[in-house]
Amino acid sequence: MPPTVAVVGGGISGLAACYHLARGPNPPKVLLLEAGARLGGWLQSTRTPDGAVFEHGPRGIRPGGAVGADTLHMVSELGLEGDILPVPGDHPASRNRFLYVGGALHKLPSGLGALLRPVPPFSRALLWSGVRDLLAPAGTAPDETVHAFAQRRFGRELTLDDGTVTADHVISAIPAAALAEVLPAEAEPLAQELRRIPAVSVAVVNLQYEGVTLPVTGFGHLVPSSEDTSVLGIVYDSVAFPQHDGAGGTSVRLTVMLGGAWFGQSFGDPAAAAPALLLRRAQEAVREQLGLEPAPTRCIVRVHQACIPQYTLGHWQRTGKGGTGDRGVPWPGRRPTRVPIPAERIGRFLAEQQLPLSLVGASYAGVSVNDCIASAKAAVGRLLGQPR
Repeated sequence: MPPTVAVVGGGISGLAACYHLARGPNPPKVLLLEAGARLGGWLQSTRTPDGAVFEHGPRGIRPGGAVGADTLHMVSELGLEGDILPVPGDHPASRNRFLYVGGALHKLPSGLGALLRPVPPFSRALLWSGVRDLLAPAGTAPDETVHAFAQRRFGRELTLDDGTVTADHVISAIPAAALAEVLPAEAEPLAQELRRIPAVSVAVVNLQYEGVTLPVTGFGHLVPSSEDTSVLGIVYDSVAFPQHDGAGGTSVRLTVMLGGAWFGQSFGDPAAAAPALLLRRAQEAVREQLGLEPAPTRCIVRVHQACIPQYTLGHWQRTGKGGTGDRGVPWPGRRPTRVPIPAERIGRFLAEQQLPLSLVGASYAGVSVNDCIASAKAAVGRLLGQPR
């Protein structure tokens, strides 16, 4: 009988782990355990009767680098190429991103010309900042805060504020804090490290307008905390994916992101945040920052609690920069494999205690969809003894 691998969590990381386990040589029996009523985790879409699509989490991927290529390869193997909506490199949604500063939208620099001359809100050409960056002394700490990095490299000019399942191995694809709460008492040292990986909550408000025109064309804009602590940014969904505007194709779909690290001070407890309050703030942001005065014709409010892990100082010493997971703990009939990944505190505990446990997902080595898929693939490769 083949060994059994239990995958805990049916988000993109857990689903990717199941996929790679099933495609491996001599695949094990795979059990997917998901507490919710649906699969997909933070990836969730709503399709209305008229064909409009609203994304409540990630809405696209960048196919760059090795992890991006792995994602596209998986998409191809699944036969989903025909469902891809490409956004070309010269498309406004690819080229144009904005920053809302001082009550106005500023296009972020793109292209060589923008590097050679000052572009508001920046007071000098970014090329010279790059030169200064090359000449600046390296930091002495193993990692540092974004603020400390910016100050050291650019000075103060830039401010950045019921039942039991038996398995031979477990792949955890749930958030670190959630895993910490279900570990047995003997794994308390591991639970303590997992609890030190914080995550912030985000409210996602989807809005649809009729008869309006955006003042700019692009992917969207970010809002620095120095400008407004309650709003993270606004995505112009109709620009990148007009195919999802629904029948008629004349609407404008936007997604307003609220909260983050400032969720509590702006909206209170994420578990009890009033949808009406979040909707009102989202509409105000659209009116103030984009000048859209009419009331939206459709609104959807979602609150994702603790959805974005925060890699605080010391994260790599806690997790190991190469990720964490099976460090040679075999299931019956398989010889151990030794993989040269850093023996940081979480990985060291797993190895010393011979725990048949792999950790994948956004809590450890990257928060993007590509990163989550890559971490699942790497963990399965280590478990099955496959070369990377």
